[in-house]
Amino acid sequence: MNSLSLVLVNLGRNKRRSILTLLSVAVALFLFCALGGILDTLQDAIRFGSESRLATRNAIGLVFPIPLSYRDRIATVPGIRRVCLQNWFGGRVPGNDRVYFPQFAVDPENFFPMYKNEIQIIEASPPQAQVSLPPDLDPRLAAFMSEQTACVIGDELAQKMGWKLGQTITLSGTIYPGMWPFTIRAIYHSMDQAFGGSGMLFQFKYLEQKGMGGSGMAGVYKLELEDSNRAAEVATQVDALFENSAYATHTETERAFAAGFVSMYGNLPFVLRVIGMAVVFAILLVAANTMVMAVRERTREVGVLKTLGFEDGTIFRMVLAEAGMITLGGGLLGALVAKFSIEASKFNAGGALPPLVVHWSTVGVGVAIALGIGAVSGFIPAWQASRLRIVEALRRVD
Repeated sequence: MNSLSLVLVNLGRNKRRSILTLLSVAVALFLFCALGGILDTLQDAIRFGSESRLATRNAIGLVFPIPLSYRDRIATVPGIRRVCLQNWFGGRVPGNDRVYFPQFAVDPENFFPMYKNEIQIIEASPPQAQVSLPPDLDPRLAAFMSEQTACVIGDELAQKMGWKLGQTITLSGTIYPGMWPFTIRAIYHSMDQAFGGSGMLFQFKYLEQKGMGGSGMAGVYKLELEDSNRAAEVATQVDALFENSAYATHTETERAFAAGFVSMYGNLPFVLRVIGMAVVFAILLVAANTMVMAVRERTREVGVLKTLGFEDGTIFRMVLAEAGMITLGGGLLGALVAKFSIEASKFNAGGALPPLVVHWSTVGVGVAIALGIGAVSGFIPAWQASRLRIVEALRRVD
């Protein structure tokens, strides 16, 4: 009988304890990878955005608007191909405050051509009459363009809520009070995971007239550049236009703009890391206790093995391998279940985040941690077993 066979036999001696320890490690690594998935998703959100797009907002803060008149002035800056506006809406489904999804008012003539690589229209209502559209706008948006209360929703949102093309839905305004009816005239599919397929887009003129009272203000301008290498230069020129105005602007890359959203979560990444490490430390104590008990129960057997000629190093490696197999098995189980189950569920924290993803690098870190747990938890019992004298082992009475 070789050493591996002995390790497998030892693992099966107390099946209940081995299985419970393996499942404990699996649960711990599942939680670790799930928390890591939140960090992965936030990092993906930071990386979202084209290098050829900028975002212009109020220099004081994101919640402060900027005049609509800025759009034409920004468009005159050399190097800018297109300007579109976005305004956060923040509506809720009446009677179901737990349902949350992002909603933006946009000017569709510029927004959809600018985001043609991120959004693909997969379903659309036919127009009721002949509609003249800009040449670079998807013709399937004709019905959406002809109706002020029309909206476009993501396919994931449609599936989650059970909404259908042509259905009229009503949202309760929070930032802009009142009841807001919308008719679904198109459904899009997101070709970028960070963009997300659970959002809603509608025409800015509807928000301006009903919710803003024609105030002539907007939230954010997105700028499409002709040359991404000139991003810093163009941003400086745009901000210089309004440097001394009552509504000074701050222009940055779309990626930096997305990072600003992530920073609104505060110390969440730090908290998640602390929780993850606390879980790992707790399971380390469980695994260490298991190995100490297992080796203590087999003290006389260790003496017999040494009597039969097993060297100290072999005993050390056997005990360490036993700990490693339990923790590695649990780590693989927990990490892989976390990746596939979380991504399959498309969980998005009620719309507060894009659908969660767990990177393979996070899975790898989880498996490495499982191996580390096995090495640390098994080291002291393995060292004690290898240093045990035959006489002391054989004379011990259980």
